[in-house]
Formats: sequence, C-alpha cells, structure tokens
Amino acid sequence: MKILLFGKNGQVGWELNRSLQPLGEIIALARVDADFSRPDSLADIVQQVKPDVIVNAVAYTAVDKAEQEEALALKVNALSPGVLAGQAKKLKALLVHYSTDYVFDGKKESPYDETDEPNPVNAYGRTKLAGEQAIQSSGCDYLIFRTSWVYASRGNNFLLTMLKLAQEREELSIVADQTGSPTSARLIADTTALCVQQSVKEKLSDGFASGLYHLTASGCTSWHGFTEEIIKLAGSCPDFPLKIKQVKGIPTSEYPTPAKRPMNSQLTLTKLENRFGLEMPSWKKSLALCMGNITGDH
Repeated sequence: MKILLFGKNGQVGWELNRSLQPLGEIIALARVDADFSRPDSLADIVQQVKPDVIVNAVAYTAVDKAEQEEALALKVNALSPGVLAGQAKKLKALLVHYSTDYVFDGKKESPYDETDEPNPVNAYGRTKLAGEQAIQSSGCDYLIFRTSWVYASRGNNFLLTMLKLAQEREELSIVADQTGSPTSARLIADTTALCVQQSVKEKLSDGFASGLYHLTASGCTSWHGFTEEIIKLAGSCPDFPLKIKQVKGIPTSEYPTPAKRPMNSQLTLTKLENRFGLEMPSWKKSLALCMGNITGDH
C-alpha cells in the first residue's frame, strides 16, 4: 500500500509519519514540497505518486490571523482539500482529512454529535467547514476526523507555552469558562492508523462507507483545568524547575481575542468508537504520556 502524507512537519503530520509506517510505503511531503496556498499545483503531485491513501495533515490554523487572511485560509483549508478529494476520486484512493470543533458555535450545553448543525463563529471555522463540504460533495472515499485542542511534545502549542510560562512567572491567568477535550497529536495519529487499516480492508471487499467522525481524547476540562494538570505533572519532575505559584481562572471576557471562540468544544465519541471498535483514553492519560516525553527529554 502506498500512502501520500501531506504536512509531515506539523504536529499531527510528524506523528502520522511514525504511526502510518507499518501500513505500507509512506511518501511524506512538507510545505516546501506541496504548497496548499496554490491549490492548482496539487493535482500533479498526487498523479505522480498515485497513492492508495492520501492523508492531509496540512491546515491554516492561526485562528486569530485568519480573521484578516480568510481568503488564504480558504485556499489551504478548503480549496486544496477539494483538489485532493477530486484526485482521490480519480484514483479510487481513500482521503483522510482533519477538521475541527470550531465548526460549531459552542452554544450547545452538551457535547456535539456529528449530526449537529455546524455554525462557525470565526473565519478559521468557516474555512474548515468549507473543506469538509468540498470533500463530502466530491464523491471520493473519505474519512474526516474533527478534533480539538491539539497539542504535542514539539512545535508551537498551548502545552509547551504553559510549560515555558510556568518556568518564568509566578502567576498565570487562564480562561476557565471554555470547555473542550485536550487531544494529543500522537493520539490522533495512532487512532488514524487504526482507522485507515480497517478502512483499506473494507475498501478491498467493497464494504467501505465514507464518514465524518469526532476524534478527541475522552472527558473534558477548561483551559484553566488543562493548565493546572500540566503544571501538576511538570511539578512532579525534579528536573523541571517551576516558578509558578498560582493559576488564576478568568472569564473569556477578560481575555479578548480577534477571533471569537466557541464556549463549548466537547465532541461525542460514540460514532468513532462504535464504527472502529475503539475506546478513546482520557485527556489526562494522554497528557501524562506526552509530558513523559517532554520531561524525560528535559
């Protein structure tokens, strides 16, 4: 099996390049190899490789910047995935794509199901929703995974930022009224590999059905709760000197950002777990595994 992976140097892409290795030959491309701001350039790349599976880990994720650069975000998050979907259909390949909790407005009291009506409240969410729709309308075989609050032991993310700040400051003020499920890039990649393996088998026996699934760790917390758990885990490592004494919870209103965020980002996992026979681990367990990598390397 030949797998074409886009975005190999991103948080999720880096982990995918590891998780997908046992499934076949991986052709992993970085931004310099495939420019998603030029959707027209992607068809030739796919046709040259002729993969059985296309995995798209590329996204425009600068949520606040997207308010000013929505046209660029649309190219990367929607038009380019649409091109990949068209190529996947031609090659009868499976397309794997990632979307976001930000397709929802966050006003629902309970976790969101895949059947809930999207209503994005920012440019990033609008462009990611457009990407979902482009793939769904293409007629290709696809798996779309909506995830949330993604972090990793490398790159730029909330986890690494909080660790850095906790070593520099005695007090942090963190938003406490937005809820979601912190999800590690490694969990996303490992889960994807299992789902791809099963889906490819189903395709061979004509038993595959395309679908959109929510893929996060289980359980939920606030950004404040996430930070407290990060600091608790880091504090138990003697090689990680922390300056932090207090993590203060604040309302969203005290931390204004250019892009509005959904207050509730919780996603239900039932569809994913039932379809692929999985049981997603808790966000605390995933965080502890990721922190073990960081503090162990420190």
